[in-house]
Amino acid sequence: MAKEGGGGHRAGLLKQQNKPHKGGKHRGNNAQRQAGRIPVKTFSQQQRRTLAKLDRKNRAWQLRQQRKEAVLEEKRNLGRKDGPPHLVVVVPLHASVVAQSALDLFQSDGDSVVCRTEGGPPGFALLCPRFKLRWRFVVANTGNLHTVLDLAKVADTLLFLLDPMEGWDAAGDHCLSCIFAQGLPSYGLAVQGLAGQPPKKQSECRKKLSKAMEKRFPGARLFALDTEQESALLLQHLAGQKQRHLAFRDRRPHLMAEVAQFVPNPESPSVGTLKVSGYLRGRRLNVNAVVHIAGHGDFLMSQMDAPPEPFALNPRVTKGPPRRMEDQDELVDGAAEMEEEVKVLSKADLSKQEPLQSEAVPDPMEGEQTWPTEEELKEAQDSLQRGKKISRKVPKGTSAYQAAWILDEEEWQNGSEEEEEEEEDDDLMEEAFSQDGSSEEEEGSEEEECETMTLPEAEEEEDKMEEEEAMLEKYRQERQQEMFPDEVDTPRDVAARVRFQKYRGLKSFRTSPWDPKENLPMDYARIFQFRDFFRSRKHVFRQMEKEEGEGAEVGWYVTLHICNVPLAVMENFQQGSPLVLFALLPYEQKMSVLNLLVRRHPGYSEPIRSKEEVIIHCGFRRFRASPLYSQHSTGDKHKLEQFLPSDAAIVATIYGPITFPPASVLLFRQEKEGTHSLLATGSLLSVDPDRLVIKRIVLSGHPFKIHRKMAVVRYMFFNREDVTWFKPVELRTKWGRRGHIKEPLGTHGHMKCQFDGQLKSQDTVLMTLYKRVFPKWTYDPFVPEPRQRNASSSPCKEEEDMA
Repeated sequence: MAKEGGGGHRAGLLKQQNKPHKGGKHRGNNAQRQAGRIPVKTFSQQQRRTLAKLDRKNRAWQLRQQRKEAVLEEKRNLGRKDGPPHLVVVVPLHASVVAQSALDLFQSDGDSVVCRTEGGPPGFALLCPRFKLRWRFVVANTGNLHTVLDLAKVADTLLFLLDPMEGWDAAGDHCLSCIFAQGLPSYGLAVQGLAGQPPKKQSECRKKLSKAMEKRFPGARLFALDTEQESALLLQHLAGQKQRHLAFRDRRPHLMAEVAQFVPNPESPSVGTLKVSGYLRGRRLNVNAVVHIAGHGDFLMSQMDAPPEPFALNPRVTKGPPRRMEDQDELVDGAAEMEEEVKVLSKADLSKQEPLQSEAVPDPMEGEQTWPTEEELKEAQDSLQRGKKISRKVPKGTSAYQAAWILDEEEWQNGSEEEEEEEEDDDLMEEAFSQDGSSEEEEGSEEEECETMTLPEAEEEEDKMEEEEAMLEKYRQERQQEMFPDEVDTPRDVAARVRFQKYRGLKSFRTSPWDPKENLPMDYARIFQFRDFFRSRKHVFRQMEKEEGEGAEVGWYVTLHICNVPLAVMENFQQGSPLVLFALLPYEQKMSVLNLLVRRHPGYSEPIRSKEEVIIHCGFRRFRASPLYSQHSTGDKHKLEQFLPSDAAIVATIYGPITFPPASVLLFRQEKEGTHSLLATGSLLSVDPDRLVIKRIVLSGHPFKIHRKMAVVRYMFFNREDVTWFKPVELRTKWGRRGHIKEPLGTHGHMKCQFDGQLKSQDTVLMTLYKRVFPKWTYDPFVPEPRQRNASSSPCKEEEDMA
């Protein structure tokens, strides 16, 4: 029995808690009869599970071996007999670096054969029969940004040449930033002139260069390039290092032109067939595919040939001084080789060839129109009969058509007033002309005595002042946008219901519905859209891996006959610009809406507004467009940003050709001097015209009288009709109160509002309105060549001074 005044026994905090018994999955309803025995079926499943674990280990080991074999196979094919020559692009990063001295060192091997090239950027081919390697060296002009980026798209290895004292200058640093943003392939670092420094100075230079390389190239090895032995060691390193892949080029066939020949059309000499010869890289090429020439547009091929290789390895080479192609009688020029012993691989089939149509043809009559029903026709007739009949006094015998042209007394009065205004304007114009005539006569007499001269310096100063004022205004707008985001002033000369008639209110920006097919612009009739973009992308990549049809294999030396190419392409190639070709995947020649995920480059500080024209490098393309900047959020609606922010990733929406990601993105701005400044870098996010970019505006008002939860608000609107029009839209305050409009007061825009709490006198009442916006169609595939940047300052030296 329990004691009086007390309860039963209670367990203490230290009471032992035994672990409950678990029967296990092998025990069923007859667990009592089995007494812990395991059925045969369950035992066999456990054995299979154990075997599966061993199989998984074995499978993982096999995958590792396959990857190792793939890497070794790639090293064996690159630069060998069955693969294309190892393409090395030499990039001098300092104005004092002489690239030709480095090329002379590579040519100094006595067992190698040097082959000259015609057209395109300067360079040569180096054949090493002893190591069974083929090299193709090309020098990139660091001052021409397009040349550097085009060569980096197709290069197997980038060889950066550094200065022993400063490393790289400002132009080299800008070039590195662009290459890193586009995608860095395998690279090597070499310094020239280090042997000419004193021994103590050499160690100091190495320390400075290693400190500067830690940020750009962490863990990279620096090679000296002053002797033949050092050049051979560098080539051995480049041949044996692991290759870095760029996804946008590995999934597409591409080549760099070694030889080009232009055959003009008899009808128009400015357009013709361009015969481009080069080593195929990336993937197998089909003659029916669309070809993109970097910087010039999309074209079709008519034929693909297999001429003899100009850089074939010759095993019967004897030792001696380096020989050149022009010194050998049995070898001929590349253009002559294209005409001799040419084997036709394939010709284009018009039924299988991809069309060049990039835009859909909009039909203005295509719309969802239905024939009216009988009830609707009857209602229309009744409404016409109920229309107001105008009675006028007309002479006898006047028809209804003539009576419609007879004016009433009010119309006569209005017409007479308009005529009087026109007559007054004419009188003023005549007086002005008479004054001008008299003034001209007086000025004519004055012109005989003195002359007027224009000063160009003053005009230049005025232009500079206007540019500075415009830039100052942009800075002010950006600052105002940061302090008062999306706030606008209600106009007083135009009714707010007219000025903001395209805007709407939303209960919740995140959850409120918005139809993506509503009120689309006419430009949306010119683009193409996928039902499911990422599913289509996956299907295209799978088909590309499965198809093993006719075409040229990787490593073949081929000649492509490209139709309807302008003569300017050949002229640029003859002037030293590289000619780079990419074969497009299906649908990549068609226009759509591209969404680019970018982040602002820290080296650019000027404000950038939405819809400002910029130069975009997207994958292997470059073009001009006017992007819309919006937030990168997870909802279905994304808020428009008036300016490109400096501290967050942002989405730029443009009209452009379809490109399947992954693809790198670079945004440039063309300055007045002709140089291109890097604005932002990023990648291609998606191709989706249904992505909603919503512009938000905020109308502000101030509380005039406050009584508990009620308040009279003014300065948000300036007439009674506007208050009634925007009455359904919810209100909020900067201090977190929510409310709605109860009724308008007076005729000057005052309104009575009710909130969910006591309002403070220093609070501000806000109304948020939304509207969907679309990008501007300013797509232009032709981008002018940038001018050379000033390379006076050195970033490495600036870092040392700051330290």
